[in-house]
Amino acid sequence: MLASTMQKCGATRMNTAWWLVLVIVMSPLPSFAQTPSEPTREAVIEGAQAEKLNDLHPYEPGRMEGLLNRAEDILVNGVPRWHPFFDNAYYGGGFTLGAGYAHHVSPYSMVDVRGSYTVLGYKLLEAEFTSPRLFHRRGSLSVLGGWREATQAAFYGLGMGTALQDRTNFDFQEPYGSTTFTFWPTRRLFMLRGGVELSRWSQREGEGSFPSVDKVYTPTTLPGVGTTTTYVHSQGTVGFDWRTSPGYSRRGGFYGVTLHDYTDHDEKLGFRQVDYEAIQHFPILRESWVISLRGYAQTSYTKDDQQIPFFLLPYVGSGSTMRGFESHRFRDQNRIVAQAEWRIMVNRFIDTAFFFDAGKVTARRADLDFTGLKSDYGFGVRFHGPFGTPLRVDVARSPEGTQLVMSAHAMF
Repeated sequence: MLASTMQKCGATRMNTAWWLVLVIVMSPLPSFAQTPSEPTREAVIEGAQAEKLNDLHPYEPGRMEGLLNRAEDILVNGVPRWHPFFDNAYYGGGFTLGAGYAHHVSPYSMVDVRGSYTVLGYKLLEAEFTSPRLFHRRGSLSVLGGWREATQAAFYGLGMGTALQDRTNFDFQEPYGSTTFTFWPTRRLFMLRGGVELSRWSQREGEGSFPSVDKVYTPTTLPGVGTTTTYVHSQGTVGFDWRTSPGYSRRGGFYGVTLHDYTDHDEKLGFRQVDYEAIQHFPILRESWVISLRGYAQTSYTKDDQQIPFFLLPYVGSGSTMRGFESHRFRDQNRIVAQAEWRIMVNRFIDTAFFFDAGKVTARRADLDFTGLKSDYGFGVRFHGPFGTPLRVDVARSPEGTQLVMSAHAMF
């Protein structure tokens, strides 16, 4: 009896619990609706986004940032349509101003017309067609025509024993046209280059404060004085080149020999020259530093009874040979130059360099050794892209003074 009563009570409690659960489930949830005066979170976000849309506009770089972006585009992507041109008609012309206009005739070929003028009156006008990617990038062609004049070119005499006070000046004018073709049979390691140039040299009385060369020398004492000579200049190069680019490289090297033949139409001033050049770049600390070395020698050979005109003799002293000396400071029939640079990368567009140059000229090929060399040293800054150096500034010191060099080409 007691057991039966307990079972009924348990069943009653179970039924009551189930009813309570059912009531809770079926009951509506309480409403927490916001008043109309309080916007929802979604509405606030949408309003903020709408305000931002009204304020959006393309990013406009400042003037300095725009100039830097333009410089980067020139350094990385090559020659712009209108571009500065700082090549001098001849070493020693002083500060140069110039401009050029480049027009692409195909994706990789272009025509560049340019000109420059210096504070000493040196003038240069050129037009060049270049096609650097022929024969599946194995060949490169350049066709160049131009005219130049140097009004105060320097001549100090022959040999290493001349003094600064021995300087004389000469003027020359030269129209010229040339074609050069470079071919890499083995994908830019083994290199062949050939070219031919037709030019007409007219040597005239020099301008400036120094005596004219024809007032000090005669055609008998100095071949080439007062002459007008037409040359057919042919050349051929055999070499190995595994640099990134001749215009700028942090690794690799170049080793080559070049033969020149200057044929004079009048058979009076014809001669031959041979160039020997070795360049090696040693990268350090992942190319942050580079030790760059160059050795260069040039020898001359006369044809039969002909002579070499003084204005085409090998020289040392210039922005590409010995930077601490006046341009064309020493001249003779042969020359040797040795150069070393410690280059430090500042960023991807600027390098600095500490350098040392040494060299000399000689009358005999047998004297081309490392005794009696003149030398200089200095510091420089290079503004460059991946494959070229549009501006190089060097300050060099030698026993004859300090020289400032500005060039639109790499040193080596």
